[in-house]
Amino acid sequence: MTANEARNAAWVFPGQGSQRVGMGRELARSSPAAAAIYEEADNALGFAISTLCFEGPATELEQTSNQQPAILTTSVAYLAALNERELLPNPRFVAGHSLGEYSALVAAGSLDLGDAVRLVRRRGDVMQEHGAGAMIAVIGMDSDAAEQLARDSGVEVANDNAPGQIALSGRPEAIGRASALARERGAKRVVTLPVSGAFHSSLMRPAAEAMAPFINHTSVQPARYPLVTNVDARPITDPDDLRRELIDQICAPVRWIDVVRTMQQAGITTFYEIGPGKVLAGLISRIIPGAYVTPADQLLSSTPASE
Repeated sequence: MTANEARNAAWVFPGQGSQRVGMGRELARSSPAAAAIYEEADNALGFAISTLCFEGPATELEQTSNQQPAILTTSVAYLAALNERELLPNPRFVAGHSLGEYSALVAAGSLDLGDAVRLVRRRGDVMQEHGAGAMIAVIGMDSDAAEQLARDSGVEVANDNAPGQIALSGRPEAIGRASALARERGAKRVVTLPVSGAFHSSLMRPAAEAMAPFINHTSVQPARYPLVTNVDARPITDPDDLRRELIDQICAPVRWIDVVRTMQQAGITTFYEIGPGKVLAGLISRIIPGAYVTPADQLLSSTPASE
């Protein structure tokens, strides 16, 4: 890893939807550092989130209140394994997709792992509790057309993920209208998302209000590496700003295209996706064709652990 590559690197962390039964099992077997992360998370939560990750069942793993700490723990375990093998340069920035911001803040030294898993366990609970509504992904429609579609159907843009890939949130009847209109207006695909509510929309404001006291009473340290925020795609390090981001992002859209372009404009050319799967690698490659994007599994498999 050259000094120039290190200066131009960012770490990115996935959100919900990246989970699968079995995630992290081989990682924990091969990496003592990763195994220690699972043990720490189990102790912080008071139950074995590790068993849920390694063995399922899928129906329990997919519950929002389980899925969130499971993905966060697995992402941090990947980071520990990568650092154990000295495979990562220090980043100039960190970023996370929705839930992934918590993983990013653990990586940046702002949140303690135990505090983070307890927070996202609570975040999952309140998102399920205030989960009125539904979401769809609209494929093959540009951002301007998708925003007009949202206005015309009474829904909100929830995720601006990549060119031609937008998620919409709203009440079920409005989502039904948006689905029909999207097809009429030439969308290539409309996919109903398997989520329990209208995430990243104004319908989640009660969930943000419910989370605020927990976030405000959690110790947050200045970030060693700036977090490029979902809400307004700016780099922040101050604890008060970080707390505000974690509250606001619950009911604000995830501006992932802007997040990635902010890093690109700052000179980032190398992205490491740290966590289960490679969803963000695919999105980043569409936002910045030719960017160097490496998922954690690929990096670990190319450098086997020493015997």
